[in-house]
Amino acid sequence: MDIATIIGLVSGSVLILASIVIGGSALIFINIPGLLIVVGGTLATTFIKFTMADVIGSIGVAMKAFMVKMEAPENIISEMVEFTRIAKKEGLIALEKENPTDPFSGKALRYLSDGYDEGLIADMLNKDIRLMRQRHTTGQNVFKGMGDSAPAFGMVGTLIGLVQMLASMSDPSSIGPAMAVALLTTLYGAVLANLIALPIADKLSLRSEQETLNKSIVMEAAIAINRGVSPMVLEESLKIFLSPKEREKSQAGEAGADSGEAKAE
Repeated sequence: MDIATIIGLVSGSVLILASIVIGGSALIFINIPGLLIVVGGTLATTFIKFTMADVIGSIGVAMKAFMVKMEAPENIISEMVEFTRIAKKEGLIALEKENPTDPFSGKALRYLSDGYDEGLIADMLNKDIRLMRQRHTTGQNVFKGMGDSAPAFGMVGTLIGLVQMLASMSDPSSIGPAMAVALLTTLYGAVLANLIALPIADKLSLRSEQETLNKSIVMEAAIAINRGVSPMVLEESLKIFLSPKEREKSQAGEAGADSGEAKAE
């Protein structure tokens, strides 16, 4: 589970609710017609913009913002380097007995053990990455669309409330409450867009980039294993995918492991 997403949603909701409660009665911020306009209108627009399959599929994609924890790239590199050692010692056919942590890695190992040539391996893995990004982009666009529509329907609700308020100008005592109700829909739209829809879209974009990076590491490693590259050369070439900070951390870990082995000897 992604704790950061949960913390963000919970803390944002708590802060808004706390400011409402501290400022007065929370009941005055509840307006059913306003909620229907904003939530219902946003959903209706989403179904107009996208197909039913895209909207339903986006729910599954959105779960990546909450439930999926990406494997660290350095762990992927270590695993692929170990598979390279196995392939060097026992041949590519031995890779079919391995059980990698990631299904994409398992697919790459299966291609290697089945004797696929380099071009076919690269083409099939690239296609998998491309289709994955396409699915993720659709999910992101659904939530971005919701983030764009929610404030607009908040304004629609406000305009409806203002029209109703102006229609009852003969009663000055009703102007204040009517104006408050009219502004509530703007509040609903802003919260829905900026606390839920747009942040989830951004988190899904980040998840997509992280998954693309991990799969790119696996693809590069699979091509290198097929070429017979040594584990040391492969490890160094894959470290290009890491940030400078991650490289330093990886090198420090290797140095510590080497010193531990030396002491043991």
